[in-house]
Amino acid sequence: MSIPRLKSYLSIFATVLVLGQAVTAQAVELPDFTQLVEQASPAVVNISTTQKLPERKVSSEQMPDLEGLPPMLREFFERGMPQQPRSPRGDRQREAQSLGSGFIISPDGYILTNNHVIADADEILVRLADRSELKAKLIGTDPRSDVALLKIEGKDLPVLKLGKSQDLKAGQWVVAIGSPFGFDHTVTQGIVSAIGRSLPNENYVPFIQTDVPINPGNSGGPLFNLAGEVVGINSQIYTRSGGFMGVSFAIPIDVAMDVSNQLKSGGKVSRGWLGVVIQEVSKDLAESFGLEKPAGALVAQIQDDGPAAKGGLQVGDVILSMNGQPIIMSADLPHLVGALKAGSKANLEVIREGKRKNVELTVGAIPEEGKELEALPKSSVERSSNRLGVSVAELTDEQKKTYDLKGGVVIKEVQDGPAALIGLQPGDVITHLNNQAIGSTKEFMDIAKALPKNRSVSMRVLRQGRASFITFKLAE
Repeated sequence: MSIPRLKSYLSIFATVLVLGQAVTAQAVELPDFTQLVEQASPAVVNISTTQKLPERKVSSEQMPDLEGLPPMLREFFERGMPQQPRSPRGDRQREAQSLGSGFIISPDGYILTNNHVIADADEILVRLADRSELKAKLIGTDPRSDVALLKIEGKDLPVLKLGKSQDLKAGQWVVAIGSPFGFDHTVTQGIVSAIGRSLPNENYVPFIQTDVPINPGNSGGPLFNLAGEVVGINSQIYTRSGGFMGVSFAIPIDVAMDVSNQLKSGGKVSRGWLGVVIQEVSKDLAESFGLEKPAGALVAQIQDDGPAAKGGLQVGDVILSMNGQPIIMSADLPHLVGALKAGSKANLEVIREGKRKNVELTVGAIPEEGKELEALPKSSVERSSNRLGVSVAELTDEQKKTYDLKGGVVIKEVQDGPAALIGLQPGDVITHLNNQAIGSTKEFMDIAKALPKNRSVSMRVLRQGRASFITFKLAE
């Protein structure tokens, strides 16, 4: 063997040896969760609930006719028919049970879990690590954050250490303890996949996303960091099969404890509210509004007499930051606003008509039930078609007053053209076109006639009371 070839083989062998040592070292450095689990498990509880349901009625077609049968045969058939339990009052009733997890946060028996674990329960049972069972009192719930606070009678109970979810970073190890499928104190591990996630219809919780295996029964259980501190409450999974698929979501403990403290002191949760409908700023919308890059929250609709309206915020404003906190995704805004108390000041940096402005307003309290605009009735006045491929009509004074609109036009007919391609429908109301407010059909026609070609153009559309900005391009 030649000397150069020998040197080459030795070099490859040395490389493999170094890689093997690195892999071995990496394996040695993997975390050991034994001590964490031993210390935390006593404070993790199993939660079961009972709900009394009305009697399920059986139709006469399903019930056999026993009249006329010999007594022996009638008794035989009656024994085979299902019997419903009776309540102390004699009413027939059924019981539904659910199963979840929770954890003790104070020595005197306060417990955190998910709202959906105990929703509509008539009785809540908490099973401790020593297998003893206690009835729990419901202190309060907050469906918006999916947090519930329970109380059991006890003293010197084991408690968990609480960490700071705001310090979490993607890639960190986390551990879950819960009761998936009823298997108490099951331990699973993974990493933080992302932070600050927003889910549909969950506007006030910046969820922690993990790949920790979570299954039915884990809901309400704690999520730990490597220091053994609770950083979240396991709440939801993304699944197509009904089982774990590698995407789990936890409520940050900072959010949960704020909710818990409010429930404990007042029985309800107060959140900040601006009274706006916002949407994401896409690349095309950013171009149409003159932004350098897609970022911020676009104000698509403003609640009449709400905090935003009183503070001078306008439809079409793009909110870039609030109290110095940048708004990268539109979902960042509800998280920041919801964390404020009613009466707090909010300083918003916005882009309006291509210029940066500061808007200061007073945050209000989120109403129990939001008021939404109803769908606009169609006007009976027709107008001619335009280059967008729509026929539009004026809004009546009554419509403007009823729906608090200063202007706009209603679509009567959608023809072939750009309007059809972007999904416009008869009955839609167009209030802004190319960043300009529309006061009449004439203004609409004039603006439409002057629209630029091969550039993103924005349009604000009101459909069934919900407003949003959409974009389109006119070809040469």
